[in-house]
Amino acid sequence: MNKWIRNAVIVPCCLMVMTAMAQGVVDTRPHVFDNNVRSLKVSLENNMYIPPVIMLDGEDRLIVNFDYLGYDVHYLRYSVTHCNADWQPSQLVESEYVSGFNYADIDDYAQSEATYVHYYNYQFVLPNQDMELLVSGNYLLSVYEQDDPDKILFQTRFSVCEGKVNVFPRVTSRTDVEYNNRFQQVSFDVRYKPNQIKDPYSEFTCIVYQNSRMDNAVVVKRPMMVGVDYVTYDHNRDLIFPAGNEFRRFETVNAHNINMGVKAIRYYEPMYHAVLMTDEPRNEIQYLYDKTQFGRFTIRNAEAYGENFLEADYMITHFTLDTGGKLNGGNVWLYGEFLNGYPATQAMMKYDASSGLYTTELLLKQGAYNYMYLWVPDGTSVGQTGRIEGDHYETVNEYLVMVYDRPMGERYDRLVGYGTVYSGK
Repeated sequence: MNKWIRNAVIVPCCLMVMTAMAQGVVDTRPHVFDNNVRSLKVSLENNMYIPPVIMLDGEDRLIVNFDYLGYDVHYLRYSVTHCNADWQPSQLVESEYVSGFNYADIDDYAQSEATYVHYYNYQFVLPNQDMELLVSGNYLLSVYEQDDPDKILFQTRFSVCEGKVNVFPRVTSRTDVEYNNRFQQVSFDVRYKPNQIKDPYSEFTCIVYQNSRMDNAVVVKRPMMVGVDYVTYDHNRDLIFPAGNEFRRFETVNAHNINMGVKAIRYYEPMYHAVLMTDEPRNEIQYLYDKTQFGRFTIRNAEAYGENFLEADYMITHFTLDTGGKLNGGNVWLYGEFLNGYPATQAMMKYDASSGLYTTELLLKQGAYNYMYLWVPDGTSVGQTGRIEGDHYETVNEYLVMVYDRPMGERYDRLVGYGTVYSGK
């Protein structure tokens, strides 16, 4: 990427409407506060299709990439906040979890090339020579204007792991409630050196995620069995997840040809519009395997001469879901990594009485996308797959198990191990 350097002395998150947070609780959910920030992605440098977890003092690095729409360059800066397992800020002061000053300028940015929608693309890596992370745990990343630290453009999450323990997760469709039908059950072992963990009953906090969703994440405190050098978490009914279905997919990599899942691409001043094929519920049809990226997206312009991040254009992308009429008792939400942190108004499908269809329109950069529809009943905040997508035990889901340790007298939760497992494999 060409660098523009300034010489100078900063479902799923948006998935559902949450209730007002209790006094004293900090809202650390991923959130994009500036509508001009688009295509935000936090991923490992060498693999963008796995969760954003790096090893402490390891060689892995995170890449943070996003666009800011418009013709003007913005001089941006970032900082981090250390958080406990519950994603609330820990008691550590900045000098205890980050080296030097807890801010750094983003000096790797460039203007879009030959696009109808103009933007600047920004990118930086963590850790770097300006910011070394000193302890394990969860981190909240904030990006803001250099001359206005109070104007936060977005906040997002990543984690740093010590690798002190080994985590061995398993997943099966032979659950404690039924056999090879609608659910998948997760269990896992945590292994460590003898006497390394004094009291796993009180020290460990484990969190299990399905396809990186935050709305249905499960917190587990007490193991079922404890040995000299291991603990086992098994036959826990909280770890029975609806199996869901494979993610739907579409591609807008070529503005002049029809792509996967796209019915039409047309240009209407001042930008392209991509009309996707009308989706229908899959809850009553037979399961069909499709290899997906578990909800993630990739920026790509098949006609680019240079860098995809600079030459991919933006399109107003039209989603349509035909449920045979309005569904009562809740709302339909669109879910995928591309919506992570964006306002809930962008994720909720709107029912159009004149056409009898659920619709929404999103400004998305050219690329390949995974998505699904979640049903959120009134009065709840957890998306359900069964009503629209269906729950099939054969579905290949990604399960991430995070293990935190907090010995007596410690002031923060250390991320000591994690493991990933895929159902059906």
